[in-house]
Amino acid sequence: MHNPDHATPGRFPARDRFAEGAQYIAGRLTKGTSGRTHTVVDPATGEDVLTYELAGPDDVDAAVAAAREAFPGWSGATPGERSDALHRFAAVLAERAEDFARAESLQCGKPLKLTREFDVPGTVDNAAFFAGAARLLQGQSAGEYSGDHTSYVRREPIGVVGSIAPWNYPLQMAAWKILPAVAAGNTIVLKPAEITPLTSLMFAQAATEAGLPDGVINIVTGTGREAGEHLVGHPDVAMTSFTGSTAVGKRVAEVATATVKRLHLELGGKAPFLVFDDADLDAAVHGAVAGALINTGQDCTAATRAYVQRPLYEAFVERTAALMDTVRVGDPFAPGTDLGPLVSHVQRDRVAGFVDRARSYARVVTGGEAPRGDLEDGAYYRPTLIADATQDSEVVQSEIFGPVLVVLPFDTDEEGIRLANDTPYGLAASAWSRDVYRANRATREIKAGCVWINDHIPIISEMPHGGYQASGFGKDMSAYSFEEYTQVKHVMFDNTAVAAKDWHRTVFGDR
Repeated sequence: MHNPDHATPGRFPARDRFAEGAQYIAGRLTKGTSGRTHTVVDPATGEDVLTYELAGPDDVDAAVAAAREAFPGWSGATPGERSDALHRFAAVLAERAEDFARAESLQCGKPLKLTREFDVPGTVDNAAFFAGAARLLQGQSAGEYSGDHTSYVRREPIGVVGSIAPWNYPLQMAAWKILPAVAAGNTIVLKPAEITPLTSLMFAQAATEAGLPDGVINIVTGTGREAGEHLVGHPDVAMTSFTGSTAVGKRVAEVATATVKRLHLELGGKAPFLVFDDADLDAAVHGAVAGALINTGQDCTAATRAYVQRPLYEAFVERTAALMDTVRVGDPFAPGTDLGPLVSHVQRDRVAGFVDRARSYARVVTGGEAPRGDLEDGAYYRPTLIADATQDSEVVQSEIFGPVLVVLPFDTDEEGIRLANDTPYGLAASAWSRDVYRANRATREIKAGCVWINDHIPIISEMPHGGYQASGFGKDMSAYSFEEYTQVKHVMFDNTAVAAKDWHRTVFGDR
């Protein structure tokens, strides 16, 4: 049974801040107008956390109108003024770090040590990065490239951005969507997943506290079918940024195309973990367990397919299973917990379905079940290792999004790279080798937006994140993300005041 010492009210003392509603429009909380409610559930206990009114189309309209009204003033601010505001924002986020960590752990089931050491510090760092990067948005002179003309390029904000974020990293995804957009001078309406809205709302509140003008950041919390589609199709939204599954991303693209919007998609992943026979086996085993189980495997860059060259295969399987068995599954708020629950019982059952079906064609080496006893009320699932599946099997080709690693052998280097590329996805990958030539070949030939060598999963604000193929297009983080949230204008001056006449004469003759 659930331990009363870890009851939900004690986990999240700041939840009363949402008494006025779970929509954040023009600098204040309001209630949704869809006529329907949703309840946020603690996935570790099954207890209700917060019931709120969902957003409907009218709320989306109000949020877009607020963002549109705020755009002239915010886009007209100097880069220095936007930078100063974002520096203050980063400071407020740092001051509220514990509140954010507890709220993120509560709604997602993440171990508190993970949100304290990874999610929240990463978000603060992202805010600090874009506070500085806001001052680097500049045009570019083209010099005297056309005789008596001078050209230059202006980099301008796009307008109102409509963003949709997933439930696996609600706080960090809010940061990845919002920060580059507003640093570039845009205003934004963000729709978080309805099951994990808490930290997105807190993020927007912190921005207001830091002095960002009302309407620059707005949050609408509703379903994808109602609020999300209305936001994507809204005629006053100039750009859509979406992170989520490839299937939903296709629908987002379809809706956005009707109004010819700028589109940024970060979609699914099925990251390969390629271990060559000269790799440090102990490092690879530890990297595989960490890379596969981060955020309970609910990470589009998580290690999901380990391809191990045959001389190391059996040892890798044995040692990885043994290390997985030492991972402590438990209450996210308990200090010793390594792995919390999945985000919901629905997601837990989905993961279990993949594993149960795999028993007919592969070997479940360890895990493959929900824990019993004190954890039965939560959406927990044991770390699971599956061996000897075939390349065309469901667990190799489909995104499981849970604490499951599949291991397959390969013989030649060419075969290993071919198998690593043999899914529709291309978000992230890693290769493990002591040979610099092998490693460099892997970075060239693996089709993914990020390839780690002798590591898996670390990300930094200064470097881009985004995929190839069915994993979408466009970049989050880094200065490259400004390419998504700005548009380029060519400006050309006639320095002689007679060039137009000369051009007319060239085209039409003397008249």
